[in-house]
Amino acid sequence: MAVSANQVKELRDKTGAGMMDCKQALTESNGDFEKAVEILRKKGASVAAKRAERTANEGVVLTRVFNNGKTGAILEVNCETDFVANSDDFINFANFVMDIVISNKPADVAALLQLTKDGKNIADELNALIGKIGEKIEISRFALDNTTNGEIVDYIHMGSKLGVLIEAENVPADKAAEFQPILKDIAMQVAAMRPLSIYREELDKSLIEKEIEIYKEIARKEGKPEQILEKIALGKLNKFYEENCLFEQAFVKDNTKKISVLIDEFNKKNSAQTKLVKFRRFHLSDENK
Repeated sequence: MAVSANQVKELRDKTGAGMMDCKQALTESNGDFEKAVEILRKKGASVAAKRAERTANEGVVLTRVFNNGKTGAILEVNCETDFVANSDDFINFANFVMDIVISNKPADVAALLQLTKDGKNIADELNALIGKIGEKIEISRFALDNTTNGEIVDYIHMGSKLGVLIEAENVPADKAAEFQPILKDIAMQVAAMRPLSIYREELDKSLIEKEIEIYKEIARKEGKPEQILEKIALGKLNKFYEENCLFEQAFVKDNTKKISVLIDEFNKKNSAQTKLVKFRRFHLSDENK
């Protein structure tokens, strides 16, 4: 099939691969963008495919933690320009939506849009704001988390384009104040390092199988003997876990320690069994909304 210059440019912007490599990959994949990315990775031509992000929509991410650290909420509201994202009208609307999320705990965005607070319906307020500002505005997603025997901590990166909720369980009640700064550091870690999961066991098996296939193909093209390809791939897979599983990542504030060590040190000091159980990372540029 014919490949357009715009398709080639988009693939090059995402992967950092050369123009001809991108054109060839798109041709080989019959225009399937994600398959083309995979082809480039197998050829070793992509320098950034694994971590690349799409161009971000504008807007804000809000978080709130309440109920003595037992409940957390995170919300993303989008618009077209940064100018609007920083306007009082937009920020006030986003906070109005967050108030209703917290008080009503709707099941999804569709249910949220039907709700009313102080005589103001969210859908009506949204339409009125769109009419006033003249930009597309939408409530993209939200989430609520609760814990009974743990702690929830939030983190908002400067500019409110990126937010994190993180939850730990089995936090001793009399040690919660000591653990909260540790959990805040780990929330910042999630923001900075974008893990795919907390533990390697949580990763999708199909993702792991695809990584092994890619590593083997790269080694094969480098001329490595067929009988050692599996060993090479598994060795690289350990590096993949260290980069993408929060528990195995090097701590950004002290790269001599892993996140697992921070938890272990707290547990040993306090005879505790505290465990990380969940995180949510909302970023305006996320493609998995």
